[in-house]
Amino acid sequence: MGPLDRAWRGGRSDWQLHLLSVFSVAVAFVCLASAMLVVVNVDGVRHRWARSGRASVFLRAKATEQQVHTVERALRATPGVTDVRYVSGAEARRVLLADREDEVVEGLPEAAFPASIEVKLVDDAALERLKTMSGQLTALPIVESVETYGQWNVQLGSLLKGGMTAAALLALVVLAAVISVVSSTIRLTLQRRRIEVEVLKLVGATDSFVRRPFVIEGAAQGALGAALAIALLAVLYSIVRGHFDGELGLLLGMTPTFLPWTLQGAMVLLGAMLGAGAAFASLRRLLTI
Repeated sequence: MGPLDRAWRGGRSDWQLHLLSVFSVAVAFVCLASAMLVVVNVDGVRHRWARSGRASVFLRAKATEQQVHTVERALRATPGVTDVRYVSGAEARRVLLADREDEVVEGLPEAAFPASIEVKLVDDAALERLKTMSGQLTALPIVESVETYGQWNVQLGSLLKGGMTAAALLALVVLAAVISVVSSTIRLTLQRRRIEVEVLKLVGATDSFVRRPFVIEGAAQGALGAALAIALLAVLYSIVRGHFDGELGLLLGMTPTFLPWTLQGAMVLLGAMLGAGAAFASLRRLLTI
């Protein structure tokens, strides 16, 4: 009988114990998968904003129509500019109040909403071109300020670093949890099969022969726990995605995405490796007793 057959037989005999182990591993991996999901989406937003190639040129109230047209023509003639659109203060107020009821904002005069020129550039040279244009536009007398949204990218980058740090710490927690859970399960399983192991040792079975099915069971527990965690997170993600505000997605420039298949596969593989390693380490000590 091969190690896979022996592992399958042992798993069926102690299915309740293994099921509890898989659930415990899944709880640990849910935390790690949730952190990775946040990191993936924050990185997507950061990448989208870094390559968005857009700027808002806020105009002073004294800007005349002719001056605005002059700036628009100059912007359209700039290499790499794909679109230039003038947004009046009234339009900005209307967009802000669309589908909203805010008495404070509604009470503000139209002058509180500055007119602006929205500029879009090609993605390839967006960052450097925006930096150069920002300094040139700010020097114009009719321009109040220029927002290139570079600070947003810096803040998102900082948030991404924090998310990666949290994910790394959670990975250590998952490592400890999986090792603890799988090791405890394997020890209990070995105690239940003590007679079988002793018989195998008496007939000349090597430690490697005895150890293989247990290592396979540990790998299966880790892999199934990681897969169950991803499935649970997918259900929660679908629920949250259904309530996601479309306007927020439009503002961020992207909609939430789930973990890529490569990352899901890597997590399942990590679970299998941790489970197998924990089983091997615990058996190495127990079989020498």
